[in-house]
Amino acid sequence: MVVELIAVGTELLLGNIVNTNARFLAEKCAVLGLSIYNQSVVGDNRERLSDAVRIALKRSDILILTGGLGPTEDDLTKEVCAEVLGFPLVEDKHTRERIEEYLKNSYKKIPENNWKQALVPDGAKILDNDNGTAPGLIMEKFGKSVILLPGPPDELYPMFMDKVYPYLQGLQPETILSRMVKVCGIGESEVETKMLDLIDKQTNPTIATYAKTGEVHLRVTARASDKEAAKKMIKPVIKEIKNRFGDAVYATKEDITLEEAVVALLKKHNLTLTTAESCTGGLLSARLVNVPGVSEVFLQGFITYSNKAKRKLLDVNKATLKKYGAVSEQTAKEMAKGGVFATDSDVCIAITGLAGPDGGTDEKPVGLVYIACYLNDKITVEAHHFKGNRNKIREQSVMRALDLLRRSILEQYRK
Repeated sequence: MVVELIAVGTELLLGNIVNTNARFLAEKCAVLGLSIYNQSVVGDNRERLSDAVRIALKRSDILILTGGLGPTEDDLTKEVCAEVLGFPLVEDKHTRERIEEYLKNSYKKIPENNWKQALVPDGAKILDNDNGTAPGLIMEKFGKSVILLPGPPDELYPMFMDKVYPYLQGLQPETILSRMVKVCGIGESEVETKMLDLIDKQTNPTIATYAKTGEVHLRVTARASDKEAAKKMIKPVIKEIKNRFGDAVYATKEDITLEEAVVALLKKHNLTLTTAESCTGGLLSARLVNVPGVSEVFLQGFITYSNKAKRKLLDVNKATLKKYGAVSEQTAKEMAKGGVFATDSDVCIAITGLAGPDGGTDEKPVGLVYIACYLNDKITVEAHHFKGNRNKIREQSVMRALDLLRRSILEQYRK
């Protein structure tokens, strides 16, 4: 089945808002095995939106429109779609009561324009909004489905997963199941080279690769008569991928991040962690503290941007800094060792480098980053030459640091 996405809102056309909804919906539709050939963004204009809907209905089975369901006059999505499909608008008592309940503590008197959101296409499926006032809607006609979702992501995401995802699954004549394999420390081209024979002969299951900063994701999707049959088809493919990439595979679940995998390893082996950062300026620590429960293992994070801070907080030798410089293998090692002894932790991961855009030399160009890991009196250090702007270099540094930490633990605690 073919899905088409239409995002509604002049603010999207002008670039005032990034269309993150399209990415989210496209990824979820891919998991469902639905094909997407077209996406579009339309401003708050009745005629142009009507044209976009009519064109989409001719070439797609399912339309998903986001935005334009608010209470103001320029919110036109519901009205236009109802008109194109021939659905009269009627007030829905249930929706009105939900709006009243949601807004009763916000206004002494609810503004009249909010009741516009209680008007729904007669015969449409109504999707209650637990995080806002605009309900989602599903209209079915001519063998087509038109799905309207509110624009704010904190309203759209849960509504889609709780109500629309199961609806779309029900439209499929067969079960479609996906599993994600996440690989880090290997570039996309190398991953593709190692997987090329499987990708070339794929039919069912299929394998798709997605490049991310510092990692590559492989989605394995199978079509079968039921969920158990799909699982059996996917299992040997996942096993083969793990055989080919070994420790580079850090997760086989879509919702597991690299920092979550690292924290899980630290907890498993009862290890405490300290971070020592220079060029990343706390970005590594920030990624780690995104993980619930990280306080069990994360003791302290040092941001030692200056040489003085490196000496004072991490006991980096003044002679080391003078002879080799802040961006060096020797300094990275001393930062990692100093972090462990300063906090009495089991492991420290340290980062020092040149994020740019200035400060590079022929000997030490922008993008040169040293990452060191101290664990059980063993120090492992890696040199990297990252490309890109300042933010890109810092992000890649963090991903490589997390991966070095992960691999160091695996190597020393392998059974």
